[in-house]
Amino acid sequence: MTKLSVNINKIATLRNARGGSIPNVVKAAVDIQNFGADGITVHPRPDGRHITYNDVRDLKKVVHTEFNIEGFPSENFVKLILETQPDQVTLVPDGPEVLTSNAGWDTIKNESFLTEVVSLFNKAGIRTSLFMGNDANKIEKAGKIGTHRIELYTESYAKGYSRDAHQAIKPYLESASLALKLGLELNAGHDLDLKNLGYFKENIPYLKEVSIGHALISDALYLGLNNAVQMYKERLHSY
Repeated sequence: MTKLSVNINKIATLRNARGGSIPNVVKAAVDIQNFGADGITVHPRPDGRHITYNDVRDLKKVVHTEFNIEGFPSENFVKLILETQPDQVTLVPDGPEVLTSNAGWDTIKNESFLTEVVSLFNKAGIRTSLFMGNDANKIEKAGKIGTHRIELYTESYAKGYSRDAHQAIKPYLESASLALKLGLELNAGHDLDLKNLGYFKENIPYLKEVSIGHALISDALYLGLNNAVQMYKERLHSY
């Protein structure tokens, strides 16, 4: 069964627009779990523009499902991960100036760096995942780095879905098959929504987890948070 991890960055973005604590990200995480989500994802960035490092520490106290922390493995980020001990750390290649994750790792160029970081987290008992595109050579290198999982970057699938779903998902099927062959477990995320999620899950049934934030929180403005979580769960569990 594929887990739904809800990224709550956008809730923190709304809070930060006015300062203070409304909406409260800790309460949101508690509610989202109570509504049936299988995990909470956050992506603290160095500038604190949405989730802050202190938010991560506060969330650690209340997340009783799966806690997934995304980020570029800077020195401060690595310290935060080792301090808070999440269930999973998803490493992304974003620099501090990037608005949102927009590329997978070049595991060939960054092999030494990633091997060192992944080894450090593995020794701490934290599951690791690398944010990846569909380059077969780079996925193969990820298998040698020691990561437990890869997270497929699904923006191009989401963009191509409405034009030709079969063609849009084709490279992801190839990447997923390669990951399975290499013994890597599979996550996915970025621009997955109520329209395209079911088809993705139908074609890649052995997905371990999807991380969804922007679309789900946006849908919650119209549907309510409880309904939005339930509808995303239904898309995953219909196949």
